[in-house]
Amino acid sequence: MPSTNIKPLSESTRNKLKDAITQLEPFLNHNALNQLTGDDNGEEAQSFYKGLLSDLRHLLVFSEVSLEKLGVLLRRPNFDNEFAERALYEVYHQCVNAFFYPKNECYSEDGRYAYTGQDAIRFRFKPVRDARDIVLAMSKIFEELRDDLAYYENDYMTQRRMQGQK
Repeated sequence: MPSTNIKPLSESTRNKLKDAITQLEPFLNHNALNQLTGDDNGEEAQSFYKGLLSDLRHLLVFSEVSLEKLGVLLRRPNFDNEFAERALYEVYHQCVNAFFYPKNECYSEDGRYAYTGQDAIRFRFKPVRDARDIVLAMSKIFEELRDDLAYYENDYMTQRRMQGQK
């Protein structure tokens, strides 16, 4: 990846994470398990919302940690390309992967819908509107991050290993 693109990519990644956090945090602060389940106290609803809230809390924490790292990086008087690349790698492998591969599998991405203009997110259980809306809002942000940071999925570590062998 050319080093001239790393600073703008770090800035745009930071802005997208900030946007995700400003949407996720109020949702998590204002929605408790019993509010989301409502009258549906069935075991399936309880399990679904417990898992969803847990996954979203993890996503929030990973995003906040990455946002802070990128903020420190961008505030430094001399931009450190190596630190930036490592931070962007971590955003991909912690934040993007946390969204698209949630531990509790309350939702998943169905690639068949990715290019049709329809929502590619499929839920294991029909969520209430607020829960559905926050996941779909996050999917737009994390899809952009995944596209922006695709280099850091495999190519970055391959390049680092090759540099280490020289």
